Amino acid sequence: MSLYLHDTATRSTREFRPRREGVASLYLCGATVQGMPHVGHVRSGLEFDVLRRWLTHSGYDVRLVRNVTDIDDKILAKAAEAGRPWWEWAATHERAFESAYDQLGCLPPSATPRATGHITQMIELVERLVEAGHAYASGGDVYFSVPSYSESYGRLSGQRPEEMQPAEDASGSGKRDPRDFTLWKAAKPGEPSWPSPWGAGRPGWHLECSAMSTHYLGSEFDVHGGGLDLVFPHHENELAQSNAAGDGFAAYWMHNAWVTASGEKMSKSLGNTLTISALLQRVRPVELRYYLVVPHYRSTVEFSDEGLDEAVATFGRMESFLHRVVQRAGNVAHGGMHPEFVAAMDDDLGTPQAIAVVHNVIREGNAALDSGDEEGARAAAASVRSMLDILGLDPLAPHWARDNAGSDAAYNALSELVEGLLEQRSEARARRDFATADEVRDRLQACGIAVEDTPDGPMWTLKDG
Repeated sequence: MSLYLHDTATRSTREFRPRREGVASLYLCGATVQGMPHVGHVRSGLEFDVLRRWLTHSGYDVRLVRNVTDIDDKILAKAAEAGRPWWEWAATHERAFESAYDQLGCLPPSATPRATGHITQMIELVERLVEAGHAYASGGDVYFSVPSYSESYGRLSGQRPEEMQPAEDASGSGKRDPRDFTLWKAAKPGEPSWPSPWGAGRPGWHLECSAMSTHYLGSEFDVHGGGLDLVFPHHENELAQSNAAGDGFAAYWMHNAWVTASGEKMSKSLGNTLTISALLQRVRPVELRYYLVVPHYRSTVEFSDEGLDEAVATFGRMESFLHRVVQRAGNVAHGGMHPEFVAAMDDDLGTPQAIAVVHNVIREGNAALDSGDEEGARAAAASVRSMLDILGLDPLAPHWARDNAGSDAAYNALSELVEGLLEQRSEARARRDFATADEVRDRLQACGIAVEDTPDGPMWTLKDG
């Protein structure tokens, strides 16, 4: 079966056919680094990381570009409010975002271009639009003329130009039409600026991504993605200005749904954010990743403490299975994937169905362990590792082993204590002193340690919760 992806532009699920055979080119609208990252921010990065991993597994050479918007009205306002230089403010929060992506197991993109590093490419794109009659200068600003492209404008979002409200940046007095949007902003006192043919200024937000995506991936590339809130106006404007300049631009548009709190989109302006740093004080990074990537990327995640706790417990059971197999049967390499898992992932990255397959294989593996079939258990574990790795959730992967490295000393100390108690229990049972043996087992259970008697001797694991 071929890979099918839902395309926002056509409102259909289409077979993925890359422009270059064997190569998949992806552009993801990354962070506007105005503040600390929260779960709503990082969801798109996690979803595109899963897409990237699946494309790589499917044999593609993946080029993933995730930009950094480091110059923007919001960044300037936040920095001024805090009394900090804008560039320091942006750099500080860029590091926080990169740290969050890394902690949550996102593979590094092929490139992470900053907007401020591509002013030349942005000016060149504006010049092409002016020459083509789709943009005009006015008082140091440059605007995209929506009426000049009205036959195609709105096809991504489904909006009709004649029914649209004025653009968000409609304060410009030099606009010919209130729906026109800003490509280049004239310099203001105290704000950063760069020289241009229209005078000193800085780029508009929509312009930035068009210039950076085509600079790295070419005038035509495969997939452009981001959060659902970017469809209009940001992605609509990107598509319009790129096509108007003569670029074919993206063949597929993918958008992930929001993370909400009490039914509202998570955002700083609403004051309902949950920062990554705060959440990682409560759960491990791999557990938070599980919570966010298992729902389908086009489904809204309504954040709740109960849902997060359930994700932690569920992932713990998956992790426990793999550790049991390693303890009983030795190291487990990656193995083949279940055909139903492959079918689910090829169907628009069907992660809920895919994770259900993983749980089924784990049940089979546990049954094999219980019956003493170590080879069957090892085969199941190998398959589980491969499937979880696609989702970035393999507990035995080096990234998560590194993540848990800080607790190794504590775990080793606990292991010594537990093994000593289990040895006392075994000696008591050999003496037929079952009262003492049961007392040891009860003490361990009271401490959250489950003991299982197997043909190979007692095995212990930490219980969920």
